[in-house]
Amino acid sequence: RITYIFYNQRTMDNYLEETVNVYHLNLQNFRAGARLYGILCVPKKTGKYPALLRVPGAGIRPYNGDIATAEKGVITLEIGIHGIPVNMDLSQYANLAGGALSGYQLFNLEDPERYYYKRVYMGCVRANDFLTSLPQFDGVNLGVTGGSQGGALSIITAALDPRVKFLGAYYPALSDLTGFLLGRAGGWPHMFNKDNVNAISAKDKIRTTGYYDVVNFARLLKVPGMYSWGYNDETCPPTSMHAAYNVITAPKTLKLYLETGHWQFPEQREGMEGWLLNKLGVK
Repeated sequence: RITYIFYNQRTMDNYLEETVNVYHLNLQNFRAGARLYGILCVPKKTGKYPALLRVPGAGIRPYNGDIATAEKGVITLEIGIHGIPVNMDLSQYANLAGGALSGYQLFNLEDPERYYYKRVYMGCVRANDFLTSLPQFDGVNLGVTGGSQGGALSIITAALDPRVKFLGAYYPALSDLTGFLLGRAGGWPHMFNKDNVNAISAKDKIRTTGYYDVVNFARLLKVPGMYSWGYNDETCPPTSMHAAYNVITAPKTLKLYLETGHWQFPEQREGMEGWLLNKLGVK
């Protein structure tokens, strides 16, 4: 496909790294007027490099970029999803979280063409459009990783974009969303639990979730994935995550850390990072 990319990237002067260039990226999202922001880290040494897209967990916050992985010889892009710069003062994110973006996961749920996550899902693919256009990209090795909402976006991005060669997902959210309506725990954001069901259980909203549920994308996966979660997770109940995992027919590995909730052990994180680096071809 032909893809036109309109963007600007500004060197972040407060990041004076010896081996990595760090940029604040401002990229056109899926339509004119919609923006996607992130922190891009590119090794300074001339050469061709694999690339890793890091997708975010839920919330509204700034991002620092993945400099550590870039120092190992990987182009990294850590994105936000809300169409706002990711290098603002913390107070501005707090104001948005309590105001204009409060409850964003339910915005326009009645219409699949206008639902908030449409811009998010398409934005992740748009980020890959940019990464794969970089002259430093090796043209082959592209991965995606994240946890919670980011775990969901990792699965979704890999399912939508054939350029992605592998994914790593911690405790993916947005899985089995209508589980609550069928007597089991649904995934975050728990939109059909007893506290919300009367407010949002209209048929059109239930229909929209069918398009956006991670289970819908998990069955489309064709690339290897590493998955990891625990059985004490009340944010993303394990049954919801298994609902997505069980329909994956692509090569898959599940590392269970049963004691964990919505967090990771250091060795769990190290195992995932090692797997990702191996897939990226980094020694």
